[in-house]
Amino acid sequence: MNKVVIDASAILALLNQEKGSEEIAKYIDQAVISTVNLSEVIAKLAEAGIPENTIKEILSYLNLEVIPFNEDQAFKAGTLRPLTKSIGLSLGDRACLALGIALNLPVITTDRLWSSLNLEIEVRVLR
Repeated sequence: MNKVVIDASAILALLNQEKGSEEIAKYIDQAVISTVNLSEVIAKLAEAGIPENTIKEILSYLNLEVIPFNEDQAFKAGTLRPLTKSIGLSLGDRACLALGIALNLPVITTDRLWSSLNLEIEVRVLR
């Protein structure tokens, strides 16, 4: 299986064993994630009261390839704003999409609103 970019929503669905987590698990070994989306995952786990060392352990177990958010991705995420404003995509959402575009990889998410996007990459909504 080829690499995919994974959104924070998909990681959280996997960790919480939500609907679609079995399908997400099939992609995890090939997944890359933006530092922005990794921060979103960490924030949600911290909000749930999970200690920092446990969060680090959980993330190391996932063995995700983490890609730094750079200037080119920042530019692309910014230019995606007008195209995605109507469905309310956040900076994190757009950072994920920008990474997918930069790497020319499909993006995995659980956010159904993304299925309405008409972008230059494939978006796979798994739920």
